[in-house]
Amino acid sequence: MYDELRVPVLRYLLSNRVPSPDAEEIVQEVFLLLFQHLRRGKSTANLPGWIFRTAHHYLLRYREKQRRHAERFDPSGSVVEQAACPAARADVLREIAQRQQTIRAVVRALPELDQRCLSLRAEGLRYRDIAAILGVSLGTVANSLQRSLTRIARSED
Repeated sequence: MYDELRVPVLRYLLSNRVPSPDAEEIVQEVFLLLFQHLRRGKSTANLPGWIFRTAHHYLLRYREKQRRHAERFDPSGSVVEQAACPAARADVLREIAQRQQTIRAVVRALPELDQRCLSLRAEGLRYRDIAAILGVSLGTVANSLQRSLTRIARSED
């Protein structure tokens, strides 16, 4: 399971702007919990969903910890994002980079729930699994993904 799901879980965390070292640590914690879960003889039904749900809970805790830390050291609560994009020499590469930047901006502008649904779907999870992980209805997931994909498609026009 670790070999199969480590990278998708890591991608999910990174797509939610968790720095790489912290994301790696969360992945390790999730799989340690999986080991303990299995060792206790608990359910083995839908383990990929269990893994992503656990990673999602760790993500929520991580975000809360970061928010509290930011409030303590930055009373305004502002977070500065730094993005670096290498200068592309070929027109095609510049065009691709611009398109990716536009899509990233659209995704970052989506509500947090929509971002999470989109990220989990990109990892190949089914709507039902996404709903269970995020604790929302199946209809909410479907509407969220439809809204997100429509906004992304409009940005390419």
